[in-house]
Amino acid sequence: MQKKYDRMTTTKAIITGIEAYLPDYVLTNDELAKMVDTSDEWIMSRVGIKERRILKEDGLGTSFMGEQAVKKLLESTGTKPEEIDLLICATVSPDMLFPATANIISDKCGILNAWGYDINAGCCGFLFSFHTVANFIESGKYKKAVLVCGERMSGMTDYQDRATCPLFGDAAVAMLIEPSDDPSLGMQDAIMHVDGVGRHYLYQTAGGSLYPPTHETVEKRQHYIHQEGQQVFKYAVSRMADVSVEMMEKHNLTADDIAYLIPHQANLRIIDATGRRMGLSTEKILIDIEKFGNTAGTSIPLALWDFKNKFKKGDTLIFSAFGAGFTWGSILYRWAY
Repeated sequence: MQKKYDRMTTTKAIITGIEAYLPDYVLTNDELAKMVDTSDEWIMSRVGIKERRILKEDGLGTSFMGEQAVKKLLESTGTKPEEIDLLICATVSPDMLFPATANIISDKCGILNAWGYDINAGCCGFLFSFHTVANFIESGKYKKAVLVCGERMSGMTDYQDRATCPLFGDAAVAMLIEPSDDPSLGMQDAIMHVDGVGRHYLYQTAGGSLYPPTHETVEKRQHYIHQEGQQVFKYAVSRMADVSVEMMEKHNLTADDIAYLIPHQANLRIIDATGRRMGLSTEKILIDIEKFGNTAGTSIPLALWDFKNKFKKGDTLIFSAFGAGFTWGSILYRWAY
């Protein structure tokens, strides 16, 4: 079973800049209660979400939000578009099946010397794509990579389904990733897992080659997210905690060694369970699900951006996520600035 690996290289991949784009429109629980049979109390008690951002403008998709985040990133880091040699986009909500949203973002931002592609790993999109970009950087072939995590989840959310419509929000985050010769900083390790049994519990039925779009698929509302909530919760609450503890044990880390856990922001109960298994105090668990909801693969980098002023150089961080597939994993990272 391929589950882990050791990063023997002395070159490490470090995040040298991070920026985000959030749509202006805030969808509150009270507004959702006017659409479906729900309430603020019901949503808060089950998932811990108060509000979420929604990209409402017609004709705009994930690439628009990614474009805004990347342009902010280039400006804040003083990086010229032509210096970028790789751009990867993690998303489950691309503008279209092809071309890749990564290619569209590159074109909109004038990034002409880079190649790239999209990665679809559900809510583990950031973990899988960061792991991928880190390997490109550590190979020595690439010096400046942009990782974009972007989701327009509202485009695939059924606002007649009270079980799923309170969960998701829209956002994009862009990170500049570069090499460092300090082996104590940056990406230290990654543990990744997949289990295709998840296809039965969390999926979008139609729109692919199995069920191409038809009048029938539209009428049956098969182009929206479908989730078997109890099954997904059961898997997520154990797998996310297991892989986080696995990372700690592999590197002989105690709760005292960890500055912060940055978990996927899907469900407050899952986050709490993961923190307890790791033995972490609540102040070491960074949570912003209440104001942004579940932004799928964008949620961990969005939290990194949201809390970046908390981090000090050398802080030991653990990223942990669980998503559609099923996919789940953990990254050990030491903050580099």
